[in-house]
Amino acid sequence: MVLAAGLGTRMRPLTDDRPKGLVEVRGRALIDHVLDRLADAGVETAVVNVHWFADRLEQHLAGRGRGPDIVISDERAELLETGGGLKKAHPLLGDAPVFVANIDSVWIDRSDALADLVRLWNSETMDAALLLARREGAIGFEGDGDFFLDDGRLTFRGEAASAPFAYMGVHITRPGYADHGPDGPFSLSPLWRKSAAEGRLFGCVLDGDWMHVGDPQARDDAEAKLAGLG
Repeated sequence: MVLAAGLGTRMRPLTDDRPKGLVEVRGRALIDHVLDRLADAGVETAVVNVHWFADRLEQHLAGRGRGPDIVISDERAELLETGGGLKKAHPLLGDAPVFVANIDSVWIDRSDALADLVRLWNSETMDAALLLARREGAIGFEGDGDFFLDDGRLTFRGEAASAPFAYMGVHITRPGYADHGPDGPFSLSPLWRKSAAEGRLFGCVLDGDWMHVGDPQARDDAEAKLAGLG
């Protein structure tokens, strides 16, 4: 599932006339960066939720010209956030484990991050497996970090001044993970906190460079980074 329904308020004015997923980095829409990664990882079908400039995003997706096949989860009537979006999309996702991906992450991969995440995943012992990035050196991420990592298991930063790892926008979970959440909009974060407290939240770390493309400056910085690669 690709979470593409957000308003992209921090990306304004670039999102005044388009959804965030159609903001371009190095000549490619953000959503294409993500969908191409998923396709390269073997994903054949992706559910994409839409809300802001939904018609324009659907038109773009219909003309992509390569996989994965796209199924739309329509949130035009109400923006449901991450948890509500996953809950609404469950009937479209089936029952096998799924990638859930944000659209504001671009990365340079020196290994095979999505394959590493698949190898980590264990449906019996985990509720979710998150792809992480080292906070130092990340482009566009200015927070104090999200997680500590101990033998694959994640704990939240809590009261600590900082934590070494940030969630970089892709995880694996069960399609029904959010089914017991409230009606309407809600975030996955409280569910992750409960899972972490129960020892069922895991993660692995990207071997590469992460760009969190959340605002126009971060977009420009990401373009400069990719341009430096030739």
